[in-house]
Amino acid sequence: MKFLQNFFASFLALVVFSLFSFFFFVAIISVLDSEGEVSVNDNSVLHINLNKPLADRSFSDPFSDLGFGGESKKIGLIDLKKALEHAATDEKIKGVVLSAPSLMGGFAMGSDARQALAEFKNSGKFILSYADYLTEGGFYLSSVADELYVSPAGGVEWNGLSSNTPFLKGTFEKLEIEPQIFRVGTFKSAVEPLILDKMSEASRLQTTSFLNSIYNRIIAEMAPDLGISEASLKNISDKMLAQNLSQATELGLITGTLYKDQFLQKVADRIEVEKTKDIDFVSFQDYNKSFSTSNSSKNKIAVIIAQGDIVDGKGGKGQIGSDKFTKEIRKARENDKVKAIVLRVSSPGGSALASDLIWREVVKARESKPVIASFGNYAASGGYYISMAADTIVSQPNTITGSIGIFGIIFNMGDFMANKLGITTDGVSTGEFSSLMTSSRALTDAEKAIIQSSVEEGYEMFTAKAAAGRNMNIDDLKAIASGRVWTGTQAKANGLVDILGDLDDAIAIAAEKAGIADDYKVRYYPEQKTALEELIEEIESNTQAKLMKAKLGDMYPYAEMLEQVKSMRGIQARMLFDIEIE
Repeated sequence: MKFLQNFFASFLALVVFSLFSFFFFVAIISVLDSEGEVSVNDNSVLHINLNKPLADRSFSDPFSDLGFGGESKKIGLIDLKKALEHAATDEKIKGVVLSAPSLMGGFAMGSDARQALAEFKNSGKFILSYADYLTEGGFYLSSVADELYVSPAGGVEWNGLSSNTPFLKGTFEKLEIEPQIFRVGTFKSAVEPLILDKMSEASRLQTTSFLNSIYNRIIAEMAPDLGISEASLKNISDKMLAQNLSQATELGLITGTLYKDQFLQKVADRIEVEKTKDIDFVSFQDYNKSFSTSNSSKNKIAVIIAQGDIVDGKGGKGQIGSDKFTKEIRKARENDKVKAIVLRVSSPGGSALASDLIWREVVKARESKPVIASFGNYAASGGYYISMAADTIVSQPNTITGSIGIFGIIFNMGDFMANKLGITTDGVSTGEFSSLMTSSRALTDAEKAIIQSSVEEGYEMFTAKAAAGRNMNIDDLKAIASGRVWTGTQAKANGLVDILGDLDDAIAIAAEKAGIADDYKVRYYPEQKTALEELIEEIESNTQAKLMKAKLGDMYPYAEMLEQVKSMRGIQARMLFDIEIE
């Protein structure tokens, strides 16, 4: 009898849990799919909050949407620019209130956002900016405003740019891991963090060069809006003359200091309403739901967004998988309705093999229709590789590009495995080089010579294809290759890119070359996953991580590191770390 009682009690609990899960899941779906149209009132103000990472397309973590925490939302530049372009001629929108305390997403993306704001301002409508504090990047974005206010207890950072690289040589020494490096090029500094404890002179030279190029560019953009000469603006930064808000105001960097309620009253006065509560704010995300930009054109321009590390196979979230992206390019090539292709690249590179496979699809696509490459924050090494066969390359001035070079890494994990984990290996081989790619011991000199030869062969192939794609003499190409990193401005001067501009410029060039400048619509690929698909993927990812942690316990960090090491096996055309500019 007790058994039956327990059975029915368990069965009832299972039924109740299943019903609860069903209704909870239905509720989640309803929340994720509840995107109705938004009505915009007369005399409204567009609120643009740029305190999240910038990306080409918006991404929202489903867990954040449901109030469960999670990663920050990403701000899609495509959506932002669409909102500003429409608002410039919308009589209901009187102006913009900008909140940009910092710049997350790089100065190339930041330049895109700033240019969109500048074009809106050209309509004659106001931009008022407010922040509790302003970082260097935040000040760069906010300086486009007609009036710029900061909280009295805040601050403005304007003291120049810096770039710092973490060096892991000491870490590997402590872990008894030996990175065995194979590379070509004086400037191929991607592997330096693994084998050095400071920058090489070549790396310091190129970093100084591209950092000053970016710095000079942003000063040139800011000076006219601030009404300060470029020389004076640079002098204020170099000598850090604006050490407090009083000095920043006197020097003309900001309009003044206000508390939030005082700033809102200024906005109310500008649109001629009495109380701040009567201001009708609309976010640019909601504003985009109030209008439609679709058209019935049968001519399509396919914009294929390639963002992240380049990897072999399908690839995961935030990666450019060779299988997935060659398929996307091939589909666009074979689709008669697609008249031109724009490859939007924001990548530090990755697998040389995957890069070459994607390059091949670009070559084939170019045979039948125009292919234009558009550079975001990065188009370096493998990111440049997949772009160099395009008809025209369009780069932002502040894009990090070039880095034409490759390297290989084989980690000798023998001592780490034996001394840290207690794992030893042994085996037999049929030939002298059967275990060439082993990571369980140090390579012999003969093995190292074979791998170095393979890397050099890969470099020759990379530079030959780059020279052909750019219609350059191979010696001239190699003079600016050797793994050296350039900004978009420098790359144009060197012949690595054709035009300085943004994604919209690339799309316009594609339409012109395809002969459809007056009749086309743009479609973005790969198609974005639905919010529900994102949620399911997030649940799967979190579940896998929790299971691994539960199974491995204290060994989990080592397992994670081994996975990272494994991902860098083979010949790489990439920068090891994203370049952080502050």
